[in-house]
Order: sequence, then C-alpha cells, then structure tokens
Amino acid sequence: VVFFLCVFLCWVSVGSAIRSQWGLDFSSSNVLNVIDFGAVGDGKTDDSQAFLKAWDKACTSWNPSTLVVPSDKSFLLLPVVTFQGPCKAPSINFQVFQSMEQEKLMDKDGLGGNAERNINAQEHPHQQKHVAIDGCSGVKISDVWIVAPESSPNTDGIHIQSSKNVEISKSTIGTGDDCISIGTDTSNVTISDIFCGPGHGISIGSLGKFKRAAVEHIYVHNCTFKGTQNGARIKTWQGGFGYAKDIRFKDITLDSSDNPIIIDQYYCNGGDDCKNSTSAVKVSDVWFTNFRGTSSSKTAINLACSESVACEDIHLNHVHITGVDSEVVPYTLNVKGRTIDVKPEAYLDRPT
Repeated sequence: VVFFLCVFLCWVSVGSAIRSQWGLDFSSSNVLNVIDFGAVGDGKTDDSQAFLKAWDKACTSWNPSTLVVPSDKSFLLLPVVTFQGPCKAPSINFQVFQSMEQEKLMDKDGLGGNAERNINAQEHPHQQKHVAIDGCSGVKISDVWIVAPESSPNTDGIHIQSSKNVEISKSTIGTGDDCISIGTDTSNVTISDIFCGPGHGISIGSLGKFKRAAVEHIYVHNCTFKGTQNGARIKTWQGGFGYAKDIRFKDITLDSSDNPIIIDQYYCNGGDDCKNSTSAVKVSDVWFTNFRGTSSSKTAINLACSESVACEDIHLNHVHITGVDSEVVPYTLNVKGRTIDVKPEAYLDRPT
C-alpha cells in the first residue's frame, strides 16, 4: 500500500487499515481531500470508493494534484484498491500513510509521474514486497519508515523493476529480505540517505533467473547498514545473459554487517534451479567507494564472478572494514579491476 505515483498506466495496490499524518504540498493547484469524497476514517467503514473517487478526480485533472489523507484517522480499504491510469495530470502527489497496516504498493506500466510520501509501516510484514515500483518513470519516494521482523521471509522493503528515473531518499527500512532491491529493465536510480537494518542490504538483483537482464546507471550513496546480512550487493543467477553496469556505491557506513561488499554470480536460493552454466549476466563498471565500519563475518569483501563471463572494471576505493571479533579477509574470483586504499587488502586481476 503505500506510496504511489506513476501517472500513465500505473496501478497501486493498497491494502487494509491505513492511518496517516500529513505534510501537505500545496504547490499543487488541485488539492483533494478524501474526506470530501465520502471517506469516514473510523477504521471500520470501507473507504475504498472515496479513495477511488478522489483518485479519479486527480487523474482526470489537467493540473498537478495532491491527494490528502487527513491525520488522526484510520482508513479501511477492502480488499485491495487499484489506482490506475492513464492520467491527464502532469503529476500527482500522494503523500500519505504515517502509519498503516498491511501496506503494499505496486505501480505498473507507468510512463510518467511523481510521488512523495511519509510512510511508517510497523510490524505488519508482507509476503514478497512492501513497496513495489514496476513499469514506471519519474518516481520519488522519501521519508519512508518500514519496520518488519528480521524473521519475516521474502519481504523486500522496496522493489524496483522495469522502471527508470527513480529516486529513494531519507528513509529507514528494516525487514526480512532486501531493504531495497533492483530488478531487471531498470535504469537511472538514485538511492540516498537510507538506514537499512535488519535486512539483506541494498541489492542489484537477483538477475538472470529468467535469462535476460538489463540494469544500468544505479547510484547508491550515504547509506548505513546495521546488523544486515549484506551491505552493497549484486546477485545474479547462472545461465542468464545481459548486463548490470554503471553501478556506484559510495559513502557507506557499516555496523556489524555480514558481507559488506558482495558480488555473487552464483546466486541460488535452493531447489532445482541451482544448475551450473557457462552463460552469465555481464557485471561491469562497478565502484565501491568510501566504505567504513565493521563486518560481523570473516569475509568482508566477497567478489565471486563467473569463470566464463568475468566481472570487469570493478573498483574498490578507500574501503576500510574491520572485524567485530576477529580479522577480516577478502575473497575474489574472476574479477578484473583496480583498488586504491583497501583494507582488508584485496587483489583484483588487472584489466587487459
């Protein structure tokens, strides 16, 4: 539920009881309050139709619009509400949900839009994803707070796929899987000022399970990982093809994080899919810069690349990682690149 804003042909799934507190953006010329469209906000009455009416008004307006969900009220949406385009509005601000239950967002086939929200999702873990951005362009998410138990499986905080021009910032995410994950057909993503923990870090992938992969121009900076299973991660399946390139992780703080830096081209979550293959997604032009902090595992830098499709143009610059209880070591396999000021000292194959 949650955060949405892709205007053309986008849809968002919003699930049950939502409580919001607002920071309104009155720069939009069309401000729409769901109460004015019949929402009750008592936590018992189904307010789905009121939300849909407000959305329809915003969507059909030629002006930028802001949907207002008042503070100190609970809104029940049953069973799932879909906000769908195409829309005439050049942008729609949906700044909602200071706290909510069973929050989930999915955007589909978007060609444009804008979204900002204050979200606080506590102790109501979802299966798969809390927030999903799928098929959109021009999405902005900020001031999001998602808290789910570390034991909740397969519950990504925010997942992005088939999208471009996405910005995620100033957010706290704790969950049982990736804090933020980036799937295929995604480009031009900026992630900044994120506190991640617990969780599996910020991940590119997994890529290649369904063969083709295309991810590029990903920028992650000024993020903190506390007690996470991974930090900055790229994960691909054997047998895929395509590419993941122009990826930047910079200014990262680590606090007892397992696998602070990891490229895993042998990723597999078990079952019959774990088969050896000579094809692989090409990983190149990846920079890990200004990493500081502690690793709770012995292997602080883990770069395991394909024998047949080696990782190329990999850069480790100014990386200082120490162990929580013992010394840490690097592991590198089939990696071509360069290092500057790296501790533990890692050796990469020189580019040819």
